[in-house]
Amino acid sequence: MIKRNNRRPYSPPPPRRHAEDDKEQAIELEGTVAAVLAGTMFRVKLTNDHLVLAHISGKMRKRFIRLVVGDRVKIEMSPYDTEKARIVYRC
Repeated sequence: MIKRNNRRPYSPPPPRRHAEDDKEQAIELEGTVAAVLAGTMFRVKLTNDHLVLAHISGKMRKRFIRLVVGDRVKIEMSPYDTEKARIVYRC
């Protein structure tokens, strides 16, 4: 009896792609908290005098980082919507 090998020859898997490759890179800016709004939302004034609506990132919520008016913050914005942002760091 002839035994046949039905398995395919080994080929390495394709290289993994990172999520950053698929998305546009976030724009990082610095600003000052101008107003504290309801629901962990903030009005942030950027260094170029633009006002954006920002919310706290999940890691800052997890660590109970508190923000008050006048705090310097680092934010990330999507290149598609420059009116909204995410606060990622308190300077």
